[in-house]
Amino acid sequence: MLSKVLDNVRVLDLSRILAGPWCTQNLADLGAEVIKVERPGQGDDTRKWGPPYLRSQDGEETFSAYFTCCNRNKQSICLDFAAAADRATLLALLRDTDVLVENYKAGTLKRYGLDYETLKAVRPGLIYVSITGYGQDGPKASRPGYDYIFQGMGGLMGYTGRADDEPGAGPLRAGMPVVDIATGMYATSAILAALLRRGRTGAGGHLDIALLDVAVAINANQGANYLISGQNPGRTGNAHPNLAPYEVFRASDGHFILAVGNDEQFVRLCALCGRPDLATDGRFASNKGRVENLAALRAILADILVQRDRAHWTAQLEAAGIAWGPVNTLEEVFADEQVRHRGMLRHAEHPRFGAIPLVRNPMLAGEPDSPLRPPPLMGEHTEAVLSRLAE
Repeated sequence: MLSKVLDNVRVLDLSRILAGPWCTQNLADLGAEVIKVERPGQGDDTRKWGPPYLRSQDGEETFSAYFTCCNRNKQSICLDFAAAADRATLLALLRDTDVLVENYKAGTLKRYGLDYETLKAVRPGLIYVSITGYGQDGPKASRPGYDYIFQGMGGLMGYTGRADDEPGAGPLRAGMPVVDIATGMYATSAILAALLRRGRTGAGGHLDIALLDVAVAINANQGANYLISGQNPGRTGNAHPNLAPYEVFRASDGHFILAVGNDEQFVRLCALCGRPDLATDGRFASNKGRVENLAALRAILADILVQRDRAHWTAQLEAAGIAWGPVNTLEEVFADEQVRHRGMLRHAEHPRFGAIPLVRNPMLAGEPDSPLRPPPLMGEHTEAVLSRLAE
């Protein structure tokens, strides 16, 4: 089972916020022993990021919802790197550690003798993962940074939002921290590759994962559009830059997403709209023409689609084999029959908090459900972990 594939791997998680913890939660979900090392009295910053908070049944403890999204299946210990005794404890843990993940500013851990060059002498096969805003070197390496900054700096916000000639024009960020999440996923992939390499060669290594690099990489087709054309992609709202019609339309009782993937599907769409002539119109007969004449096409389709309700159009689209989707609230997401069938909502039982709702890791689809360990209280495993060291 994938949920047990890393059960012989120990991870020291010195990361905070989201990108690092998202990565280490992936490793924990795959069976690794993840020990989250937190600052005494302070802990991971996101423990305080709220509301909303989940309160314990006795009212004495809280989890922020933010913290719960990326810290299940981990143990938490508290160590102060500035204290010699705590550094010694960390080094003792390191002797049986396979992966260390940290997201301090470049050079910070070197002050405590916890940089890769120092630690590889203690653990030659160590896979040391540094997740930073700008990377380990370069003119901006010393800067701090958060997801929002890299959504702007990496180009995503340059083409996300309404066009300048539309109401509400201006750049927008994604509604969730897409660069942090993508960075966590890239880091996960890199660690799995490094573990595979170590199994073949015995060599560890230092992985330098930068949010800026990830932000540039995930421009994907938009980045390629610029590199090939030399033209900066403009903001197109809900429309696709390379495909049409592929956006949100309004029916008489609300919105839905229409996604036409090829010319044949467009012919079928025109037929069910009662306008077969559109499929032979020189402006719209090819995808290239539809993209170039999107404003005209959008106006025609908008006038047609708003005349009937969503149930009418979605039934017609379903029958015609044309992709469509609702614009759901999160309440509707977790009530959706397919989401429920896929078992995306899970719960972890905590003795003080009761059932904590969590989202199943998509990597584990089709696996038998195993109990989830709830996100840890700050430092709750310190005594247990230290006692194992003393054995």
